[in-house]
Amino acid sequence: MKHDIADPALAEAGALRVEWAGRRMPVLATVRERFRREQPLAGKRIAACLHVTAETANLMLALRAGGAEAVLCASNPLSTQDDVAAALVAEGIPVFAVRGEDADTYYSHIRAALETEPHVTMDDGADLVTVLLEERPCPDPIGSTEETTTGVIRLRAMAADGVLRFPVVAVNDSDTKHLFDNRHGTGQSSLDGILRATNILFAGKTVVVVGYGDCGVGVASRAAGLGARVAVVEVDPVRALSAAMEGHSVVTADEAARTGDVFVTVTGNLHVLRGEHFDVMKDGAILANAGHFDVELDLTELEKRAVQKRRIRHELDEWTMPDGRRILVVSEGRLVNLSAAEGHPADVMDMSFSNQALAAEWLVANGDDLDPQVHRLPEHLDAEVATIALEHLGGAVETLTSEQERYLSSWRQGT
Repeated sequence: MKHDIADPALAEAGALRVEWAGRRMPVLATVRERFRREQPLAGKRIAACLHVTAETANLMLALRAGGAEAVLCASNPLSTQDDVAAALVAEGIPVFAVRGEDADTYYSHIRAALETEPHVTMDDGADLVTVLLEERPCPDPIGSTEETTTGVIRLRAMAADGVLRFPVVAVNDSDTKHLFDNRHGTGQSSLDGILRATNILFAGKTVVVVGYGDCGVGVASRAAGLGARVAVVEVDPVRALSAAMEGHSVVTADEAARTGDVFVTVTGNLHVLRGEHFDVMKDGAILANAGHFDVELDLTELEKRAVQKRRIRHELDEWTMPDGRRILVVSEGRLVNLSAAEGHPADVMDMSFSNQALAAEWLVANGDDLDPQVHRLPEHLDAEVATIALEHLGGAVETLTSEQERYLSSWRQGT
C-alpha cells in the first residue's frame, strides 16, 4: 500500500524537513541541477529500498529531476519518517513504507516497489535484491546500487555463489561514502540516538564499542570526545591494534561485559552480545545496535533470562533479571541512529546520496557492458563528489605543476 497522505498537515511538515535537509546538501543540489538539464535517466524506472528520511527524499527528487520514474520503500521497519513519506507522495513519488510496520508488511512493500519492473534498483542492506533474486517478481534490472557495508557483504556472497545476475555498484566502498558517512555520520548519529532514548551523561562512562571498522571508529571517537572511557571488542588483530594505538582499551567481549556501562554493537554479525554476556552485566547497562540488522544483540536469550520487560522511555525497554539487575535495550536492538533519532546529518548524506545518483547514471550508461559482480564506483566520480563538497566548505585542491607530474611519472627520482 502507498503511504497515506490524507492529512495535509503531515505532508506539509515533511516538506519542511525535506527543504531543511536540502539546504545542507549542496553536492546533491549540483548533481540535481545537471540532471535537470541533461536528463540522463529519462525513461528509466528506479526502485529504491532505503531509509525513508528527509535526506533520502532529496535523492529521490534528484533522480526524478534526471528524468527517472522513482519509487521508494523502506530498508528498515523503524527508520521511516512518516511525514517525509507523505511529503514525497504529495510530490508524486510513490512510497511504500510506514514506521513500525511488521515483517509481512515490510516485505509486501518491497514487492510493491519491484512490481514497477525497475531498470535500476537501489538498496541499503540488500533486502530488495534478495527478494528479486529469490522470488523473481520482475525482470532483472540493468543494475543495482548498495549503500551499506552489510549489503555489500551479502552481495559479494551472492556473486561468489553465482546467483547474482546483474552488476551492482558498491556505493559504500566509495571513499566519500565510507570515510565520511560511516565514521562521521554513524559516530554522531548513533550517540544522538542513545542520548534521545536515555538522556544519559557519557562523560565518565565506560562505552564498549563492539567492532572497529569505519563505523566503530566513528562511534569510539565521538564517545571519547564526550568524555567516555572507550573499550573496543574486535576480532581482527590489525583493527584491534589500531584501536589500541588510538588510546582505547582492547578487550574480549567477556571482559567488556563485566565493566561496560554502554554497549554499541557495529559489526554486521550475529549475536555478538549473548546470554553469557547478559549474565554478568552491571545493573543499568545500556545496549544499542548501530549495525544494519537487528541480529547483533541476542534478544531471544535476554528474553529467556529476564523476569520482566517494560517500556520505560521512548525507544527504551528495561529487562529485569532474576537477581534484580536491569538491562536496558534501545529501540529493540534495531539501527539506533534511525530508530531513536533521525539518522546521519544531511551534510554527510549529501556525499553518499550524490554517489547514489551518479552510480545510477553510470549504470544506465554502462550497465550492459558490466559483469554480474560487485563493482566500485569509478574513482573520478568519487573525486568529483569530494571536490564539490570541499568547495562548499570553502576549501580548494592544489594542482600539480607539469614538472611535478613528470617527476611522479618517472622512475628516475631522487637527487
